[in-house]
Amino acid sequence: MIFDNNDKRIRHFELMLTRALDDLPVHPLPAGYRFVPFQPGDREAWIEIERSAKEFDSFDEGAAAWARYYGDREEELPDRMIFIETASGEKVATATAMYDVFGRDKSGSAWLHWVSVRRDHQGRGLSKPLVCEAFRIMKDLGYTRVVVPTQTNTWLAVKVYLDLGCRPIPENAVHSADGWRIARALTGHPALANFAPAEPSDILVPGADP
Repeated sequence: MIFDNNDKRIRHFELMLTRALDDLPVHPLPAGYRFVPFQPGDREAWIEIERSAKEFDSFDEGAAAWARYYGDREEELPDRMIFIETASGEKVATATAMYDVFGRDKSGSAWLHWVSVRRDHQGRGLSKPLVCEAFRIMKDLGYTRVVVPTQTNTWLAVKVYLDLGCRPIPENAVHSADGWRIARALTGHPALANFAPAEPSDILVPGADP
């Protein structure tokens, strides 16, 4: 069974990971790419990257998410939101070194937001450099720990986070145990060895075509 890297056929579970922001791994960008910070007017580029990565089905859906997460925080974004650009200045990936904007997390941890690579630039080794750069920004901002929210549908992203030393938050490992079993089955990651892999019949949304 072959799954897309953002596959709505997979049963949805929220997965939460964390790691300390010390001893950060280093993954340089491939040649031909560079990091640039958010600048006013970059909202549309952010929405288009997220749409291409299948986070949103429409521009309006992306605009609503932007308003919810960043609408009254845009002044913070030059220090927190990054893009990857091509040599010609085309923005093709983004991530944000944020915090829990909804105020639920009282730990003082940074939160990794909206990591996406435009579909036509996926598979080029951008994800790990992008996440590592976001982690570096968090550390420079004074954070000592990061929370990484993700989901079973974006299972390849889960593998990236595990490869970079993130591990399931214990409470989430209990509450979303079935989700972590799905992640184990799809990624085969050794960090999830304590979770029994989900059976193929438990991975798909009921009624979804395999």
